[in-house]
Amino acid sequence: MRPLVGAGFAMAILGSCLWAQNVISANSGLVHYTEGKVLLAGKPLESRPAQFPQIKENQELRTEEGRAEVLLTPGVFLRMAENSAIRMVSTRLTDSRVEFLSGSVLIESADALKENSVTIHFGDSVIRPRKAGLYRLDSEPPLFRVLDGEAGVEAGGKALVLKEGRMLHVEGEMAVEKFDPKVGDAFARWSLRRAEYISLANISAAKMMSDSGRNWTSSLWGWNPYFQMWTFIPYSGSFYSPYGYRYWSPGAVYMVYNPPVFSRGFDGGGRYNADLGYRTMPRTPAGYSGTIAATAPSRTAPTTAASGAASAPVSRESGRGGGRRQ
Repeated sequence: MRPLVGAGFAMAILGSCLWAQNVISANSGLVHYTEGKVLLAGKPLESRPAQFPQIKENQELRTEEGRAEVLLTPGVFLRMAENSAIRMVSTRLTDSRVEFLSGSVLIESADALKENSVTIHFGDSVIRPRKAGLYRLDSEPPLFRVLDGEAGVEAGGKALVLKEGRMLHVEGEMAVEKFDPKVGDAFARWSLRRAEYISLANISAAKMMSDSGRNWTSSLWGWNPYFQMWTFIPYSGSFYSPYGYRYWSPGAVYMVYNPPVFSRGFDGGGRYNADLGYRTMPRTPAGYSGTIAATAPSRTAPTTAASGAASAPVSRESGRGGGRRQ
């Protein structure tokens, strides 16, 4: 696997670089975003454009009056609330390991690849997300919650599987209870906003990679010079994040920039499909009605499609769910 992700020392010059100039890294644990007071190995971090420090193995990242976002394997984000701490146990992309020390952490997994495992150590428990989803850990009281997806937990010689809406009391008898995943707080809302920004950055980043002619063999982190940030780019098709935002692959993003255009004088009742990012024809007993012309799209089509596809959350009934390929 060869995902594109930048090493900290090279980020400052990447804002104006092309895809071919991106650097390749074999490590997870990139500090992608911070606000407020954040410490790496005991030293304060300053948020600077296009500069992203790398957490080394056995180093601690700690927030005080601040928050942080860390990139693990492609499509997996770790976000930290105020007064929280983690330690990187392993920075290998194929075996990312993080020790949760204190505070509150949210893990958003848009793409759960079998070859790229993510393991969270929480006290005596070992947690492994098994599906794309959204997971939360809190130290006071010690709780692990599955807001979306599915995770395996090993503790006290026992193996448990937690699904959406289940939480585990990490200490004591390891009791499993139900909870309402729709109830959130300020930290959860901040995580959602970060997910939205990153999904918006995906559209033009996927388009630039498609235009570059560069070959890719797996999902990756892709640099967006316009947003000055990294974004997730799936290998093929498109994915919905656990929050309902969409990530496009270089091979599928053409549907946003070049949506089908209907023949003049006849639209067959076609309507804009927010799930796909372009207009579709209604289905009839004989198939789809109407015809689609091979003419160029209007100049306003990319803006309309892009904003609708990236920013509108999608309900479960229409395919919402972490990492579901479309």
